Amino acid sequence: MQLIGHTDAVNCVRYSPDGCHIVSGCNDKTIRIWDAETGAVVGEPLRGHTDSVQSVAYSPDGRHIVSGAHDTTIRIWDADTGAAVGNPLKGHTELVWSVAYSPNGQHIISGGRDMTIRIWDAETGETVGNPLTGHTSCVISIAYSPDGRHIISGSNDNTIRIWDAETGTAIGRPLKGHTRCVRSVAYSPDGQHIISGSSDGTIQIWDAKTGTSVGKPLEGHTGDVRSVAYSPDGHYIISGSHDKTIRIWDAEAGAAVGKPLEGHTFNIYYIAYSPNGQHIISGSGDRSIRMWDAKTGAAAGNPLEGHAGFVTSVAYSPDGQHIVSGSGDTTIRIWDATTGAAVRSLPTGHTDTVRSVAYSPDGQHIISGSDDMNIRIWDARTGVVVGSPLEGHTAGVESVAYSPDGQHITSGSGDMTIRIWDAMTGAVVCMPLKGHTGFVRSVAYSPDGQHIVSGSDDRTIRIWDAKTGTAVQKNFTGHTGIVWSVAYSPDGQHILSGSDDGTIRVWDSKTGAAVSNSFKGHTDVVRCIAYSPDGWRIISGSDDNTIRIWDAKAGYAVGEPLKGHAGRVHSIAYSPDGQHIVSGSGDRTIHLWDSSPHISNQRHTICNPFHIDICAQPDPDGWVRDSKNGLLYWVPLDCRIGMYSPSLLTIPPMSHTRPVSLDFEDFAFGASWTQIFHCTSTQS
Repeated sequence: MQLIGHTDAVNCVRYSPDGCHIVSGCNDKTIRIWDAETGAVVGEPLRGHTDSVQSVAYSPDGRHIVSGAHDTTIRIWDADTGAAVGNPLKGHTELVWSVAYSPNGQHIISGGRDMTIRIWDAETGETVGNPLTGHTSCVISIAYSPDGRHIISGSNDNTIRIWDAETGTAIGRPLKGHTRCVRSVAYSPDGQHIISGSSDGTIQIWDAKTGTSVGKPLEGHTGDVRSVAYSPDGHYIISGSHDKTIRIWDAEAGAAVGKPLEGHTFNIYYIAYSPNGQHIISGSGDRSIRMWDAKTGAAAGNPLEGHAGFVTSVAYSPDGQHIVSGSGDTTIRIWDATTGAAVRSLPTGHTDTVRSVAYSPDGQHIISGSDDMNIRIWDARTGVVVGSPLEGHTAGVESVAYSPDGQHITSGSGDMTIRIWDAMTGAVVCMPLKGHTGFVRSVAYSPDGQHIVSGSDDRTIRIWDAKTGTAVQKNFTGHTGIVWSVAYSPDGQHILSGSDDGTIRVWDSKTGAAVSNSFKGHTDVVRCIAYSPDGWRIISGSDDNTIRIWDAKAGYAVGEPLKGHAGRVHSIAYSPDGQHIVSGSGDRTIHLWDSSPHISNQRHTICNPFHIDICAQPDPDGWVRDSKNGLLYWVPLDCRIGMYSPSLLTIPPMSHTRPVSLDFEDFAFGASWTQIFHCTSTQS
């Protein structure tokens, strides 16, 4: 199950004590509460912080939520109403990394970049005692012992410290062993052990009384370990990492249990067990929260299920609120795009596989093409058939599409022809468009409605005049297999095609010339392709069961393949706002994906303590500036091609095979450059 609603990286997630709700904090400055069973958002976002929310926690009785943020404040919220309780807790001089309630709910602790830990009265919001000092760098993570007598802290100084919760004095020496920042600390349920996760990629177990390490470090992650937690029974440890995976470990043996849990497409920032230990939740830079079965490691919750046959086609409504799907079970279904709930199943109309579905531009109608050789029009609101079937093809209808003005419908068929219909009357507008020597697998209108593009089993792509039906230009040739899918770019300048040969090609829509080398990455047939609404991205679905996202200009894959389907991907589409992708598969399911973690979240997951606006376009000379026109960094000429917009934090290399991420961990600008400059020699 994916909980989608935040508009930026999700930094923290926690279960309520009764396990009924989940709270999350995000870089979008909001806190959200979710129903743990359904994944639905509960109420409106909690707003009040003026910068990224780094940490959240429930009070032991579940009545309140505490949050810490980049704005240096701590806030307390009513968990039922979402209203702020009292004024913000102020005292830290820099961002607050971590917050937690004491087991009895009377106190709140916080750790910040100012290298201190503070204790607060949970009822009055007043500070209790002096700040706990001792760390020589940021305090990233804090936690109470189960009995509330001790506090542990993990720091950027690579150490862990134990404190007396009543007096605030340090107990013993710092726990040393990690070679990089300690990102997360937690007590075992019985209080006998402490676990820590570090940027060195390891997890360490410590004896809580003596401070000595227990066994060897737990190794397996290939990136920073950002979050660690014990299962409620103490038998297992979970860890989330920048390598995008979650691992489960045997707490006693220190051995990995099963394979890593994969599904997130960007760094994992926080993980937690449900109170009953049955589920694990994770928050990621991909803007999503995921729920997992703690025993099997499988993603909890189900994709959109209901079809009894393979899902051949999916499409979003123009307003993005609904998804329509067609299936081998001869039915069409409409789904709520936000919740995934089935809205309705359209009455039986087709007598064979539904190959293609599409919404009219105004969202009032749905068209469908079927192996029964018919095209049907449906009322999108009521699901009732509108008029008689559109008949004329002598073989199955493989693809259907509306013209941009909604006045016409075009269809491609196994009879090797393309037909144009009047959308209002259902009458044929002109003679069939003939020229292909194989099945017409895909048709699409140009954005201005003047042309139709078609892809065929004959391995060619053709362009037709939408008014006269005459062929325009020569065939586009280059694919060595069936052309399964074609699409116009939003600006109409390019045509995209996916083929049996496993490649994707981009063509100049006017000349028919290949614009670049073919996109390669899939290991099987490319069934479906689509442009993002802004034209910057291309998505593709394949018989290799994966979906890939590509940079439309540079031609390289963005991020890892999207995996989740257990069968070939027949159809994909972007939501109108470009934030989500929907896919239909031979596994009879429909999946919803967050489309943007690969790029937009990189600006937020890279450590940027200066909070500068780096979204400005680069100057012609290659300088990237902040919102006040200050110089930030310069991009070499050979690296500017295909540079991402608007974040500009990822730059493609000359080879265009993979992106290069800019690491801002030690970034400084302006007068602050002296913070990272180290003189290695002197000159007289």
